[in-house]
Amino acid sequence: MKNILLLLPIAWLFGCQSSQKAAAVYSPQALVPTEKSVVWKISGNGLKKASFLYGTIHLIPKKDYEMPDAVREALDHSKCVTFEIDMKELTNMRTQMSLMTKAFMPAGKTIKDYLSPEDYQLVKEKMAEKGLSGGIMERMKPLFLSTLFSGDEGGSATDNGAMTSIEMELYRSARNRKLETAGLETTSYQMSIFDSIPYQVQAKMLVDGLRSSALDPASGGGQLEQLLQLYRDQDIAAMQSMIEEDGDGMAAYEEILLKNRNRNWIAPMGRMMREQPTVFAVGAGHLGGSGGVIALLRKAGYRVESAQ
Repeated sequence: MKNILLLLPIAWLFGCQSSQKAAAVYSPQALVPTEKSVVWKISGNGLKKASFLYGTIHLIPKKDYEMPDAVREALDHSKCVTFEIDMKELTNMRTQMSLMTKAFMPAGKTIKDYLSPEDYQLVKEKMAEKGLSGGIMERMKPLFLSTLFSGDEGGSATDNGAMTSIEMELYRSARNRKLETAGLETTSYQMSIFDSIPYQVQAKMLVDGLRSSALDPASGGGQLEQLLQLYRDQDIAAMQSMIEEDGDGMAAYEEILLKNRNRNWIAPMGRMMREQPTVFAVGAGHLGGSGGVIALLRKAGYRVESAQ
């Protein structure tokens, strides 16, 4: 569940010279980023103006998040903000209703069918704590249940539990600046990806996340707390390692949830950047590693540099 939340200051350089427009050439060893940063500048390879890549985390305690001034400046100099899914689509009531109809397992299937009695009792208790009655909620796909529970993770790390979404904060800023917004995927496509993960595996992810959230965050055991600390440290390499070490949870489906999607994004990102300077906001778990967005952009000839 911690990695589904992944599923994160800019130095502006004006007056791009011709050398900056040429394709960048990286050695194989230099393709994978080693810097600690969640904000990256994309230039070269024919781009007239720089675009930016902002690694996000989909849920974060409000007290922990303040949009960096450099990101605000990036927005001021960009024409479009592109998310994994266009936030206009996600905030549309019709889309939300459509998502709800797809949030449930086939008739006759409930979360109880995929859990041991002990694990089922844990989920029931957590649902009661959230004020979610059984019945129809038990028919909800486990990954959707994970999103309902995620706002309560991390114990004292969340104080009163008030959470926010970096994407939503960024979307509000984009609307205030009257910027265009776009998406690299559609809600239907993302739903098809999640549906490719067996419910049994989704249920295990759900329970693992709930059990971890009960650990003392001060001991470093809480999964959300670990993830938040890596995000505060802007350590995208460690985030990638966390995904790869996730046993039979996220790691087993990394190709579907991360790498395939990363590869699919590079071509549309290129088209968008050539049309106008764009801020791309995607989960920080998509940035690092040899199959991450940064390495793939560098391989495609773009210069991608930490913007700190």
